Amino acid sequence: MTTAFRTADRPAQPPGQRPGAGLARTLRQRGRRRLLREDFLTVLAWASGAAAVALYLADGGAGQFANVTSGITALGIIAGLIGTDLVLVMLLLAARIPFIDSAIGHDRAMEVHGKLGKPALYLILAHMVFLLIGYGLTDRLNPIAEGISMWNNLPDLWLAFISTALFILVVVTSLVAVRKKFPYEFWYVVHLLTYAAVLTALPHQFSEGQLFAPGQWQRWYWIAFYVLVLLALLRYRVWAPIALTFRHQLSVTRVVAAGDGAVSIELTGVRLEELTGSGGRFFIWRFLAPGLWWHHHPFSLSADPAAGRLRITVRNLGRGSAALMSVRPGTKVALSGPYGLFGHAARTRPGVVLVGSGIGITPLRAILERAEFEPGAATVILRASTPETLYLRDEIAELCHERGATMYELVGHRARHGNAWLPRHQTGLRLSDYVPNLKASDVYVCGPKKWSDSVLEDAKSAGLADEQLHHERFDW
Repeated sequence: MTTAFRTADRPAQPPGQRPGAGLARTLRQRGRRRLLREDFLTVLAWASGAAAVALYLADGGAGQFANVTSGITALGIIAGLIGTDLVLVMLLLAARIPFIDSAIGHDRAMEVHGKLGKPALYLILAHMVFLLIGYGLTDRLNPIAEGISMWNNLPDLWLAFISTALFILVVVTSLVAVRKKFPYEFWYVVHLLTYAAVLTALPHQFSEGQLFAPGQWQRWYWIAFYVLVLLALLRYRVWAPIALTFRHQLSVTRVVAAGDGAVSIELTGVRLEELTGSGGRFFIWRFLAPGLWWHHHPFSLSADPAAGRLRITVRNLGRGSAALMSVRPGTKVALSGPYGLFGHAARTRPGVVLVGSGIGITPLRAILERAEFEPGAATVILRASTPETLYLRDEIAELCHERGATMYELVGHRARHGNAWLPRHQTGLRLSDYVPNLKASDVYVCGPKKWSDSVLEDAKSAGLADEQLHHERFDW
């Protein structure tokens, strides 16, 4: 079943909107600023690794390449420096720093964070192997015997071996094939061992040898780098959520059925007007009730904050979300965020296309509520297997009528072949068939991963640039 309708020619515009010729210019300027921040972060990340190596070479490391034995040791040291640099960059990417989030978004930050894991581990292992070989050649011992000798004679070295073992554990459990075998909470706890791995690696870096000896520039570089990472984690992973929770004092007011296996959780609090415009971006929620407080849930708002109220819409997709179906009114709620670029800040074009499937429809409702666009320049596509899973359909239809957007309802099971994001009877169509001004639009996609990938592939085949495509992952 496919339903489409156009809205009134002269819709009411919410306060604060600025449709018109200036919108495209504003979005271009905003997009350029974001891309400049992204380029700055890329250069900074590469420069940190280059600085680590350059300082080592400048502090006497270059002289170690005078012969093969010391050259192998120097390669081991360089591998360790770059590996440590990558680990610290990973921690900064996971620190939820607003500057990073506003430049590349949470999903992209965590994607890069994940991709750096293997190279960092390989470099740390290379560091250990090259040093055992280099020192072993000097002492005329094989690498295993050298390792035993170092373990017995260097008091802090056992911590370095523990650090390496912890890094291996974290990287292995982060592999998708392994990660899917465990509950999220187990993986999350294991992932926290990254901090223990960094801490156990610290003593031997500063106590063994002359690498970070007092008076050397690299010593101050690494101290500053470690302090920066520590302060970022404390500020944005610890203090910011606590401050936000106390500032807004959220509590559940009621839980309302929102369709097949889904509920809307309504909350009240104070100073919620500060969150206006966060539609589409997600918060991390903790419901402070027995059995729930230690679960954190990344949910987007399903309505823009209004009159001291927030709302999220949750579907029963597993043990964690199932427990929220019957959360009691009065339950206190901790939160942090908002995170991600799945919102207004990522816009680059005057047109907007919102494509959602299943529970992924709900963040689009909040985006639609505040998005800037001229009448007729927005298209909303709701995709579901059955009419019962067109979540918040009536609310979205009303908003489309008020804002001057076109809405399509695409209901039916997905085809195995062809354009797989569409119902079986429409797989010959493309996204451009629904959106005539597609190339002048930003496309927001929210839904299951394989389905979202199909929509994004369709949009790219129509000639859209990566900067025009925005999607929210529903996996971890």
